Amino acid sequence: MTQQTAAAEAFDLAFGDLPFDEVMALREGTQWRYFAASDPARYRHLLSVADLDAFLRTDAARSPRISMADAGRKGSAGVPPHEFSDDMGRVDLPRLLQRFDTGGTLVVSQFQDMHAPLARFCRGLEKAFLHGVQSNIYLTPPGAQGFRPHFDTHDVIVLQVSGEKSWRVWDGTPFPSPTRRTPWNNQHEGLGEPHTMLMRPGDALYIPRGVIHDAAAQETGEPSLHLTIGFLEPAWAEMMRDLIDAIEQEQPLLRASFPTWRLADEDGISRVASMLGPMAALLGQPELAERLAVMALDRVSQDRMPLPGRGLTPAVPAPAERMRLTDTMHHHIVPLPDGGAALRWQGGAETLTEQELGWMERLEDGVSAEDLGEGGMAFLTRLAAPGLIEKA
Repeated sequence: MTQQTAAAEAFDLAFGDLPFDEVMALREGTQWRYFAASDPARYRHLLSVADLDAFLRTDAARSPRISMADAGRKGSAGVPPHEFSDDMGRVDLPRLLQRFDTGGTLVVSQFQDMHAPLARFCRGLEKAFLHGVQSNIYLTPPGAQGFRPHFDTHDVIVLQVSGEKSWRVWDGTPFPSPTRRTPWNNQHEGLGEPHTMLMRPGDALYIPRGVIHDAAAQETGEPSLHLTIGFLEPAWAEMMRDLIDAIEQEQPLLRASFPTWRLADEDGISRVASMLGPMAALLGQPELAERLAVMALDRVSQDRMPLPGRGLTPAVPAPAERMRLTDTMHHHIVPLPDGGAALRWQGGAETLTEQELGWMERLEDGVSAEDLGEGGMAFLTRLAAPGLIEKA
């Protein structure tokens, strides 16, 4: 399976037969979209209640990865951790189960770091969109509601795994493009009347950031289990902060003193404005666009767990054995200032010759050391050590 196939597999599972261009329009707009189930078992291979039961019986089940929510509480819907965990943050399972039985929604954050099927699914979406993707789990008992109406600060797609849940979604965004720095504080309300829908197994619901929504499990039947897949694309402000930090030592203009001692002058504000112009011109230099792009790709690798295509036993290729770039490791190739290119991944980099750059393209479909010729075995062995390649 090639990288493209891994990304396509996750893309199709999330968005069904929606054309690529329409998905891109969703990601760039503010419209929510409901996807009716084509197969009630569509998402069952990703997670089950049995998987959660097993995880809760491990020492990894700790707060804050494990949390609970109950919209019936006064004040915050978040259940205080002491009601379901001990002083060390470890889940107190009997008390957690009791809290679940009385209406508490179980929330497991970023479960892709703990559960292989979700790790593969999220990694495929990361390869498709080139930013981080996370999976949060919500198991709500019958007749209960975890959170009151709210918006998320990143786009999400909700995948209903089992049980049923009634959702309300409001059109519009009362606070456009919120980010992780945007406080909620219950000061926003939905615009107009909400749309309502009953999510059944296999259904999906795409909700852009800023769109207000809530959900409640049905009064009778089994608990509702859904995945909320979060798209963690960085905001421009976040990238610009990173860029300024990166170029500060190279740009005297950014290191110049801010003239606070002149602010009381009659022309103090105009002085500040006159300095902002050159800084805006500096940040608008075309060559910084490429630097921003590389920083964004580095962010994907650095922020996500590396998943090498090898285990404790290295996948040393035989001369005639076809190898390919692994599905699971994030990597990218960037040009070097003095020519050539570098292959980069979390924690490592390899300088590539022009010949090796061509070999990287051939690795996408699979190639053997014999096919590559002289130097091919050494090259593949170098890539096998960090788990960048696997058997085709």
